[in-house]
Amino acid sequence: MSRALRIRTALAALAVVVATGTVGYVLLGFTPLDALYQTITTITTVGFREVNPLSSAGKVFTMALILTGVGTALYALGALLEAFVEGDLRSHLGRRRMNRSISRMQGHVIVCGWGRVGAASRHYLRSTGQRVVAIDRDPERLAGLDEPHVIGDVTDDRVLLAAGIERARALIAALDTDADNVYVTLSARALRPDIVIVARARDESSTAKLMRAGADRTVNPQLMGGRRLGAFALQPHVAEFLDVVMHDETLDFRLEQFEVLPDSPHVGTTVGQMATHLPTGALLLALRRPGRPFEANPDPDIVIEEGAVLIALGTADELTTLRRRVDPT
Repeated sequence: MSRALRIRTALAALAVVVATGTVGYVLLGFTPLDALYQTITTITTVGFREVNPLSSAGKVFTMALILTGVGTALYALGALLEAFVEGDLRSHLGRRRMNRSISRMQGHVIVCGWGRVGAASRHYLRSTGQRVVAIDRDPERLAGLDEPHVIGDVTDDRVLLAAGIERARALIAALDTDADNVYVTLSARALRPDIVIVARARDESSTAKLMRAGADRTVNPQLMGGRRLGAFALQPHVAEFLDVVMHDETLDFRLEQFEVLPDSPHVGTTVGQMATHLPTGALLLALRRPGRPFEANPDPDIVIEEGAVLIALGTADELTTLRRRVDPT
């Protein structure tokens, strides 16, 4: 029996004993308050005098109450003390506070699997101000984590719901095996058809399976690491610049994407018109229209369509201004 179940059982048994004792004394002629008082003083062995003189039936009932109630009260007290000493109650209260915190979160990112890849993802997300909810089945991995987290099997839909998948912005599947990542991708896509899912693929052969399962993007850390090693060997300055603007929080310049939403005032305008009307200082590096490849250094005559994605480089203030003007809402 788990410790939490033992506490609930002990408290339930104590409540039954108190209720039985109170009802019994009421039947013996006590008032409800006197009956409750007599029951409490009896099972706690305080030793105060009887509220009312006891008849023979009352004495027999009191002896039976002592034999059953004292043991039950001691057992309940021991279970509660054990919980306080070993921190279970504190952990339970902390979990309730964390659940309330998660229930109030909107637009967060769920990271499934708190290994090296998941922890590295969280580090980058935190640097951009994004809130994260971590999920892992191993409590030791999450021990000491100040991030909101859920302990459980991520392939269980209830765990994803506890992490607030209905309100999340994106989900990162970074579990140890590709099979688990496929399963959690299927579950997440079924629960939230519109959520962005990025899945880790340990083997290149698993990429197609993850995409069919519903992943928007797949990442092979070994393959990406190898490409970066090659890039640093051949073009170290280019690779370092991209690495810095993407991951160095101390640098003023950042590289970000902006989606042109249906209610954006710039739907139907050209790139040149937008640049004229939005002198934010940010540099537009690329444009991607729906269903088309990226267009680097886009032509000023290109018409900006609904759902287009802009890739811009600039300082934090410049990018914030650009974001607000592209999407005033």
